Amino acid sequence: MHRRALITLLAGAAAWPLAAHAQQPDRIRRIGAFAGIEEDAEGQARFAAFLQGLRQLGWTDGRNVRIDYRWGGGNADNIRKQAAELAALAPDVVLAAGAAVVGPLLQATRTVPVVFVIVPDPVGAGFVDSLARPGGNATGFITYEYSISAKWLELLKQIAPDVTRAAVLRDPAISTGIGQFGAIQAVAPSLGVEVSPVNVRDAGEIERAIAAFARPSNGGLIVTASALVVVHRDLIITLAARHKLPAVFYERFFVAGGGLISYGPDYLDEFRRAAGYVDRILKGEKPADLPVQAPTKYKLVINLKTAKTLGLTFPTSILARADEVIE
Repeated sequence: MHRRALITLLAGAAAWPLAAHAQQPDRIRRIGAFAGIEEDAEGQARFAAFLQGLRQLGWTDGRNVRIDYRWGGGNADNIRKQAAELAALAPDVVLAAGAAVVGPLLQATRTVPVVFVIVPDPVGAGFVDSLARPGGNATGFITYEYSISAKWLELLKQIAPDVTRAAVLRDPAISTGIGQFGAIQAVAPSLGVEVSPVNVRDAGEIERAIAAFARPSNGGLIVTASALVVVHRDLIITLAARHKLPAVFYERFFVAGGGLISYGPDYLDEFRRAAGYVDRILKGEKPADLPVQAPTKYKLVINLKTAKTLGLTFPTSILARADEVIE
C-alpha cells in the first residue's frame, strides 16, 4: 500500500508542472514595424489597415501582441541604426515598408522573419532568391513590376500630348530608383519623349533641377516611388504647380495634396494582406515557404482642380477609368 501511494504521489507531482503550464496564458508575441516617416498621415493610415487585418485574425496590440515601431525618416544613417535596434529586440516577425528599410534590416538580421511591403523588385535587390521560393528570412508583397513605370509616361502623354520632355524624379541610391527610370527610358523613344533623371537627395537639389528643367517648354514630370520622394512630396507638388508642369505620381496621397494624377497599387489593401502573412508566421510557418505576392488592386486618381489650373482637360478615356476624382 505504501509503495502504491508513493507512486501515485510522485505521478501527481510530475504531472502538476505540465498542468500548471497548460493553464498559463499564451505569451505575448512581439511584432516589429519599420517604415519611413512617423508623422506621415498616409503611413499611419497604412499601419492602421495592417492593425485592422491583424484584429480580424485574432491579434490585438496590447493583448496578445506587442508592436515595436521604428522610423527611418528617409535618412540612411538613421535607417541603419533603427534596423540594428529592431533586430536586437529579436521580435517574432517584422513588417518592413519600403526597399529603403528592408535592405538595412536584412543586413542586420538573417534570422528574424521579415514580411515586406512596398518593394518593387525584391529579387533584384537581393531580398529573396525568387518570388515563388523566397529561400531566406523574408517574404512579402511586391508593389509592382518595373513595367508599371512605363504606364506613367503613357499617362503623361495622354493627358498632356504636347509634352516632349519628361523629368523623372528618382532616388539613385536604391535599386528601385534605377529600375523605374530604366523602364521609363525604354519606352520613351516610341512615345516621342526625351527623359532625364532628377535625383532627390535633398530639397535644394530638387528645386534647382526642376527649375532648370522647366525653362524650355513642353516639359512634364514623373515621380517614381521612394522614401525620399515622400519626405519631399509637398515641395515637389509645389514646384510642379509653380512651373506649370503636368506631373504623374505613383500614389494617391500626392493627388490629394494637389498633384495632377496618380496610378499605382492600393497600398492599404497591401498592408491588410500583409497581416495574413504575419499571422501565418506567428503560427509557425517560415518566410522561405511563403511565395512573394503581387498586388491585386490598382487605383487611378485624378485632380480636376489641378488640371484646370494647368489648362488641361482629361480625356474621356481617363475620366471613365478613374477610381477617384478630386474636385
